[in-house]
Amino acid sequence: MVPQETIKKLDPQDMRGKIRGFSEQVEEAVAIGKKFKPSTNRKNITNIVLAGMGGSAIGGDLLRTYLSKQLRVPFVVNRHYTLPSFVDRSSLVIISSYSGDTEETLEAYKQAVEQKARVLCITSGGEVAKRAKELKHQTIIIPGGLQPRAALGYSFFPLLFALGKMGFVETDENEVTETITVLKTLSGESVDMTDRNLPYSIAKRLHGKPVVVWSSTNLLEAVSVRWRGQINENAKHLAYRGLFPELSHNEIVGWQNPAEVLKKFVIILLKDRDDHTRVVQRLAITKEVLKNTPDAFIEVPSRGEGRLARMFSAIHLGDWVSYYLAMLNVVDPTPVDRINYLKNELERATW
Repeated sequence: MVPQETIKKLDPQDMRGKIRGFSEQVEEAVAIGKKFKPSTNRKNITNIVLAGMGGSAIGGDLLRTYLSKQLRVPFVVNRHYTLPSFVDRSSLVIISSYSGDTEETLEAYKQAVEQKARVLCITSGGEVAKRAKELKHQTIIIPGGLQPRAALGYSFFPLLFALGKMGFVETDENEVTETITVLKTLSGESVDMTDRNLPYSIAKRLHGKPVVVWSSTNLLEAVSVRWRGQINENAKHLAYRGLFPELSHNEIVGWQNPAEVLKKFVIILLKDRDDHTRVVQRLAITKEVLKNTPDAFIEVPSRGEGRLARMFSAIHLGDWVSYYLAMLNVVDPTPVDRINYLKNELERATW
């Protein structure tokens, strides 16, 4: 167990408090979404593209997977400088940049204007807010001052309500209420660093091991992206992800060499009750095939009744795991010095 004095020294910007208070952030984000009054609707919109990077893009991934059973138009998350060529007047482009200054997203914003798309921005300020004001593009302003990955509630829930008010989907407020309740329960169970604490016990098993996160291509597809990102950024610990059924057509073969290295890996299996029956069978067979290969398999089932609660329960658990792994790695979970260094070097480089 990491002593409390050490935790306070390692976490001066209180990432623990931000994770613990996530349910309150969601409540505030829901209130922002409810206040939003769209100036456009789904009429003549044939596709949605969300342009964003990192913590500002994951909200789009989660929207895409959560709404997959409702949404009747394609929804693409664009993590790049350039937009797809199909973006035109019939597209809704969501510009998602928490800081408002993300280089790739600003370039995509420029292209959205050039390709005459309809634009909705979500940001805490910066250049995105400035351009949106100049171009009279509708903007959802969210609170600033956080690391983008710690602002997931703000990146997801206002857009969920916005798409509902624009007529793309029906927003189920009962699911939202259940999600908040589940998050509060999980935080209460996860806050004390004891062996009864599930995320802490998982973090202990991951400590010193390379991590792979597997899920089905379904509700938890984007959740596995979130786990990978949080472990990399918060814990400064290498993690990758894989998806069923695709990985059983290729990755399963790669789990042979280098044999001694693979024995150190831990595989996290994110599971949901709606996983396809054949995926469940593939997973069971894959575990049997690899039974003597990785150090361990850790199964993590989602919790809750509704799709939204199940998705966010798995997210919140992963956030806590990444935090406790940071403590075990004796690193500050908040700063991402290598990302900042890269951005600073890019600012000095010519296009």
